[in-house]
Amino acid sequence: MNQPFIVNISADWYAIMERRQMNLFVVPTVLLTSVTMLVNPILSLCILCFPLLRQENRYLLLANMLFADMLFLAINLAMVSCNSMGLYMPHWLCEFMKLSMVMTYSTSVLTITLMVVDTYVAVRWPLRYKEILPPSRARKIIMSLWVMAAVCPVSLLVMFEVVMGKDKQSRPVCLVLIALHSLEQKMKVGIHFYFIIVVSLCTALIVYCYIHLYIITKTSGIWRSRYSRARMTLLAHTLLLMMYFIPALVFAVELALLKRTLDDVGVWINLVNMCVLMLLPRCCTPCLYILSDSRKTYQYLCLGAKSQSVILIHLAVK
Repeated sequence: MNQPFIVNISADWYAIMERRQMNLFVVPTVLLTSVTMLVNPILSLCILCFPLLRQENRYLLLANMLFADMLFLAINLAMVSCNSMGLYMPHWLCEFMKLSMVMTYSTSVLTITLMVVDTYVAVRWPLRYKEILPPSRARKIIMSLWVMAAVCPVSLLVMFEVVMGKDKQSRPVCLVLIALHSLEQKMKVGIHFYFIIVVSLCTALIVYCYIHLYIITKTSGIWRSRYSRARMTLLAHTLLLMMYFIPALVFAVELALLKRTLDDVGVWINLVNMCVLMLLPRCCTPCLYILSDSRKTYQYLCLGAKSQSVILIHLAVK
């Protein structure tokens, strides 16, 4: 196997897209990206411009997730648009887009996991919460998240450049999936297991935190009503978490299926994942974390003098 294998599979991929008119998937990509890009910058600026909000860890984490989502959406839109037109982008640009896409997606997943951990710490140790996770430490943790998210794509890029040789041929389709498939064929290693393990670990941590949150707060009475705010919030957050994690699992399945053969079904799954599944949670995030809590946020901004106990009770309900 050598470098032209990537060019050949990319050409076959684009031929399938043209034959089945899959280029139309760029339409939902543009729509979902445009809607999200209209809302996310405003919400991010609101969080960063108000000192009171910047002192809350959950808002700092939310701003970080919104920023990572915006970068991901911009890169994803550019990649989908170029692939739909079969543009032969330079090798370095393709590699940069793939690295950035994996890094921003990983940052979003790690951030949403840390948001659950932050809520757990606030409820589990309410009197020591500010001592355990002050805003300054939260900022350092956020910076560490970006470093952790960059380790995987950078290491894969180095492996790809070393294993696949120095041939820098342009390709009609630039996809992380094709690059990892080529690397798997060369190294005989199942890279898709890495994604499954990471998603499983994050899911296990989130489930652990939610179970302990329920155990800690079940005596407070917030779970008694079938339609209580706590139940509805937990349901909404669970759906959002699933929407963030499912595309990563679908990607792992795509990578495993591509080892067998390249067919129309594989291309369909990849496009649905890139153009719909990966974008839906990023459209829903602003509505869930800000718009649904607009009254509480407005009061917080206007009054600006909530006691620590009230904040912790709100975090427990969230």
